[in-house]
Amino acid sequence: MAAPNPSEFRPFVPAEERPAELTVSAVLFGTAMGLIFAASSLYLVLKVGMTVSASIPVAVLAVTLLRPFGKTILENNIVQTAGSAGESIAFGVGVTMPALLMLGFDMDLGRVMIVSLLGGILGILAMIPLRRAFIVKMHGRPGQPGTLLYPEGVAAAQVLISGEKGGSAGYTVFLGFGIAFAHKFATLGFQALKETVAVPITAINKAAVFATDMASELLGVGYIIGYRTSAVMMAGAVLGYLVIIPIVYFIGVNAPTIIPPSTEKLIKDMSIGELRNSYLLYIGAGCVATAGILSMLKTLPMIFRSISGGLTSGSGSSDGAERKRTDNDLSMSVVLFGSLGLLALLAAFLMPQVGLVKAVLGSLLVLLFGFLFVTVSARLTGEIGSSSNPISGMTVATLLLTCLIFVAFGMTSPTERVLALSIAGVVCIAASNGGTTAQSLKTGFLVGGTPKSMQYAILFGALISGLVIGGTLLMLNASGTVYSKDAAYLPRDPQTQKTLVLTDAERAKLNQEDTYEGKKYLVFDPRQEIFSKAAGDRPALFKAPEGVAPEGRFLVDPSSGEIAYLKDPLVGGKIKEMDGKELRRLDAPKTKVMQIIIDGVLSRKLNWSLVLIGSMIALTLELCGISALAFAVGVYVPIQFSVPIFIGGLIRAAVDKYLTGSIKLPRRPDESESEHAARLEIETIKRTETSPGVLLASGYIAGGSIAGVLAAFLEFDIAKSFKEQIDFSKAVAALGTTNDWIAIGAFSGLIILLYLFGRGLLFKTEEADA
Repeated sequence: MAAPNPSEFRPFVPAEERPAELTVSAVLFGTAMGLIFAASSLYLVLKVGMTVSASIPVAVLAVTLLRPFGKTILENNIVQTAGSAGESIAFGVGVTMPALLMLGFDMDLGRVMIVSLLGGILGILAMIPLRRAFIVKMHGRPGQPGTLLYPEGVAAAQVLISGEKGGSAGYTVFLGFGIAFAHKFATLGFQALKETVAVPITAINKAAVFATDMASELLGVGYIIGYRTSAVMMAGAVLGYLVIIPIVYFIGVNAPTIIPPSTEKLIKDMSIGELRNSYLLYIGAGCVATAGILSMLKTLPMIFRSISGGLTSGSGSSDGAERKRTDNDLSMSVVLFGSLGLLALLAAFLMPQVGLVKAVLGSLLVLLFGFLFVTVSARLTGEIGSSSNPISGMTVATLLLTCLIFVAFGMTSPTERVLALSIAGVVCIAASNGGTTAQSLKTGFLVGGTPKSMQYAILFGALISGLVIGGTLLMLNASGTVYSKDAAYLPRDPQTQKTLVLTDAERAKLNQEDTYEGKKYLVFDPRQEIFSKAAGDRPALFKAPEGVAPEGRFLVDPSSGEIAYLKDPLVGGKIKEMDGKELRRLDAPKTKVMQIIIDGVLSRKLNWSLVLIGSMIALTLELCGISALAFAVGVYVPIQFSVPIFIGGLIRAAVDKYLTGSIKLPRRPDESESEHAARLEIETIKRTETSPGVLLASGYIAGGSIAGVLAAFLEFDIAKSFKEQIDFSKAVAALGTTNDWIAIGAFSGLIILLYLFGRGLLFKTEEADA
C-alpha cells in the first residue's frame, strides 16, 4: 500500500479503515429523527417562512442517545445524513404546495406526494456528480480563494468527532451547545428575552430600520464562514434594507394610489415587512437568480471535470487502481437513468391533466431548473450554510421563468397555473435537498464517511419523508379548517346585495364537490375563473365587503343553489375569530408570494422591472470582481438574519489575526522559501481551524438549532397548555425598552465568550496545545 500523501486531506477515520457504517439501525433511527424534525420544520415554514437545518441537531441526538449502544462515528454520520432529508423536503413542500389552496384548488395527497418524492430524490441525484468539485476540490479554510466551507456541515462534523473523542474538544462543543440551547429556549420557549431588536434610523426616513436577531446559531455560522463572506452578505443587507426600502418609501410615500406589484396597501401605510414582500423580495429574487446563474457558469469547467471523472472511472480510479473508500460514489449511470426515470414519472402524472406536450414541457423545465438550482443551492450552502440558503428565492426565480415561458405559449388557464406551481415545487424541493445533501457529504468528508453509503442513506430518508410529509401537511391543514356561514364572508348578488344564489346553469359549471357534516356540496371558487365577467356571469361579478378578500372556497347547496359556507383553511385562512374565540391561522408568507407571482405573470400584471433591477445588481458585483451570491442572499433575507452572521465573522477575523500573528516558525537552513511558506500555511490552518472558537461556534449552531426546533413543537395544540405555563412574554413586555437592553446584554455575553474561547484565554483544547 502506498504511503499517504502528506498534502492530501486526511479525514478523522482514514480511508484504509472500515468500521461499521451503513447499518439498518442507523438508517432507521436517522429517518425517524428526520420525520420528527420534518413535522416541526413544516409548521415553522408555514408560520414564519423559515426553518433551520436538522443535520446538526440529529448529529447531537445520535452522539447522545446512541452512545450506550456503541455506535461508531460513521454510523452516527449515517444517522445525521438520513435524518437531514426530512427537514429540507418539508421546507420545499411548505413553501409551494399550500399555494394550491390560494389558487382555488384542493391540496390533493397524490400531487403533494409525487412532488415531494420527485423533488427530494432529484436533488440527491443531481448533487452526486458535484461532490468531487464542491466538497473535495474546493475544501479549504476561511478567506482562502475558491473554497466552500459548508459551516453547518463542519459544525456537524465537530459534534460527531467531539462525541467520539471526548476530552476537552468534546467538552467545548457541548459547553457551546448548552449555553446556546439555554439562550435560545429562554428567547423562544420562555419568551423571557426579546428575539429581535430594531433601531429606527430616522435620519434617513421612517422605513430605514437596523435590526438584529439574537440568534446564537447564526453567530456560530458567521464565525465558521469567516469575515469575508459574512461582510459581503452584510453589504447586501445594507443595500436592501437601508438603501432600497428607504428609497421606495421616499418616492412612494405621497403616492395616492397603490403601486404594483403591491395589491392591497398604499406605500405610506406599509410596514417594513410589507415593503419587503411587495418590492424588495422581487429585487432580491432577481439578484439571487442571476448571481446563481453566473456562479454556475464560472464553476462549469470544474463541474464537467467532476462529472467526466465519475463517468470514466467507474468504481476505480483513472489509473486502474481501486478507488478509495472515501471517494466512492454511486455510479453516474444511477444518476442518469434515475433522473430520466423521475422525469418520465412526472410526465406520466401530469399527462392526464394537461396532455402529453405540456407534460413533457413541464418535465424538461424541471430538468433544466432542477439541475441549475441544485448547483446554486449546493454552492450557497457551502458559502453561508443551509439555514441561510435562499431556497425560496430560487423558487421565485423558477416560477417567474416558468410562467414567462407559459405566457409565450399562451398557457394561462387555471390548470396550467397548477402545472407551473408543480414545476416550481419539484425544483424547490430538489434545490433544498441538494443543498442539504452537499452539507451532509461535507460532514462525511471530514469524518471519513463513505459517500456511496451516505447517498444510499439520504435516498432512503428522502423516500420515506416524501411519502409521509404530504399527509402531515393535509392533516395539519384539516386540523384548523373552519366553515363559516357568516354573511359577511359570503359572496353577494351585485344587484340585490343579498347572499348569492346560483342558477341551474351556473351550478352546472361547478365540477368539484366537498362534504361537510355528512352532506355533499358543490364548490364555487372565483379564483378558478370558471365564470366570465365578459359574459356577464353573476358569480364573476361579486365583490366582497370592505376588508374581506374576494377569495375562498364556498360550499353551494346542490339543490337550491344557495351559497351556504365559506371553507376557510388553517394555511392562509382569512377568518381570525369565530364564535368569540381567536382562531389559530398559519399565514404562510412565502407561499403567498408564489400565488402572487403565478397570478401576476400569467395575467400579465407583474412588474418585471424589479426583478431585472436585482439582476443588474448581481451583474454589477460580478463586474467588480465580487462573488454576488452571498451579497444576493443579504439583499433577499431579512436584515436581522445577516447581522449576527456578520458579528460572528468579525469575531473570527479578530481571533484569526491574533492566532496567525502569534505563529513563530523560523525558516530552516535547508528549506526553500516556497517550502517555508507551505509549512507556515499548514501551521496557520492548524491554529485557526482547530481553535476552541471553532468548536464553541459549532456548539452554538447545534444548541440554537435544537432549541429553535423544540420551541416550534410548543406551537402545536397538544403543548399549548405547557407553553402558557412557561410563557413570560407579558412580564417581559411590561419592561418596555429595558427588555431590549437585557436581550442585547445576554447576546453580548455569547459574543464575548466566543472571542475569549477563540483566543484561548478561557480554555484550550489538547489540539490547540499540540
